[in-house]
Amino acid sequence: MTPTGADVPSTRAGLLQVRQRLGTARRGFELLDRKRDVLIAEILSTVEEAEAVRNETRDRFAQAYQRLEMARAVMGTERVRRMALSGQRSVDVAITPRSVMGVIVPSVRYEVKDAAPTYGSGTSSVVMDQARLDWAAVLELIGRLAEKVTTVWRLSLELRQTQRRLNALEHLYIPMYQEAVERIEQVLEEKEREEFYRAKRAKAKLEARRASRGKG
Repeated sequence: MTPTGADVPSTRAGLLQVRQRLGTARRGFELLDRKRDVLIAEILSTVEEAEAVRNETRDRFAQAYQRLEMARAVMGTERVRRMALSGQRSVDVAITPRSVMGVIVPSVRYEVKDAAPTYGSGTSSVVMDQARLDWAAVLELIGRLAEKVTTVWRLSLELRQTQRRLNALEHLYIPMYQEAVERIEQVLEEKEREEFYRAKRAKAKLEARRASRGKG
């Protein structure tokens, strides 16, 4: 987009060119304005979801920690530590990109491949089993929370850039092109008036000559 309309000649072709630029700027403003509204709505919705996930994560974390403390009280710290280190479960985390108004945001999927305990049921307790499931749920919630927070961050950056473009169009380009249109229109109107007066004077001179010849 040309940053100024002063470089356009004050002709009808120049006027058409500036009007086209003005129309493009106005259409761009409308599109960006709609994009801004969608981004704001998406951000507010995601923030609400993130807040819900954060609260759930906090509550589940507290519950998991409480049950772990109960397991330590029932089974002893050393026994709980041995069970926690007795084996590893496969965790699958898949991050898939998706687009929101042209902004790439992550979609996080978390899955525990093997949810079965890695120790014998006779060597554990119900509290330990529940704690194990609670910590697995906490990991999943952390993945969901990371997805929401990252989405809000990226959408906020895009919103900031969109607002800057809107400000530039509203306060710089559109007024500039409007001023250029008015300036060229005034120049063309002045030229038309001059042409009219020149034609009127030429016609008056011609009629005077004809009248002079008629008398002779």
